[in-house]
Amino acid sequence: MPLYVDLNSDSGESFGRWKLGNEEELFKYITSASIACGFHAGDPSVMRRTVRLAKERGVAVGAHPGLPDLMGFGRRFMEVSPQDLENYVIYQIGALHAIARAEGMELQHVKPHGAMYNAAWTRRDYAEAIVRAIKAFDPKLILVAPYGSEMHRAAEEMGIAVAFEAFADRNYRSDGRLVPRSHPEALVRSIDEAIERAIRMVSEGRVKTVDGKDIEIRVHTICIHGDSPNAVEMAKRLRARLEEAGIRVAPLREFVRRA
Repeated sequence: MPLYVDLNSDSGESFGRWKLGNEEELFKYITSASIACGFHAGDPSVMRRTVRLAKERGVAVGAHPGLPDLMGFGRRFMEVSPQDLENYVIYQIGALHAIARAEGMELQHVKPHGAMYNAAWTRRDYAEAIVRAIKAFDPKLILVAPYGSEMHRAAEEMGIAVAFEAFADRNYRSDGRLVPRSHPEALVRSIDEAIERAIRMVSEGRVKTVDGKDIEIRVHTICIHGDSPNAVEMAKRLRARLEEAGIRVAPLREFVRRA
């Protein structure tokens, strides 16, 4: 059976006159775009422009909901009630759904952003709130989440399809979580090393941690950070290397079971 993997990018994270990322080039190489929905980044015009570009390039689209934190780019933790979090996610999926529908596109997935994603990695109440929101809006949507996370467990228990995400350019801890961005060894700075790590994660289901351990990881999609200065080069080279290794690069909808 052939191996499949999706390449996704956090997208549409410009706001007003402030531009972030080079999606015109990046969308030539990725297969799925997680589009900001206005809480941590993005605005209606940016969202629609990003959806149109994805349609032109044949890139699948999904919602990238974040906490309401424009100044902090959604990377600052906020303590909110599970009901509020569920409503935040439904609101943001709905906003992108309306724009996608206007452009003749269907949403493929939901990928939480930043502090919401990191909190729901370990917090069951946040994880369940996110999954409830997806289930209430459209249970056919795929949740993008880390393998072994509370989101992974909640999605499986509540009947939502989950796609496991990995990060080629981030170091992992021995507990399977990412090394925090504040740590000097948070990033894998060599593109060559990041690419080889990604190939191994997909083909062998293993990754070397920052403290030298070898741990299990399951991967359906690899994140390319759109705000990284080398994002386009990384996506281009990674896609070519995956295909050389006999791994098919395709959108999640082609190989992840939907509810």
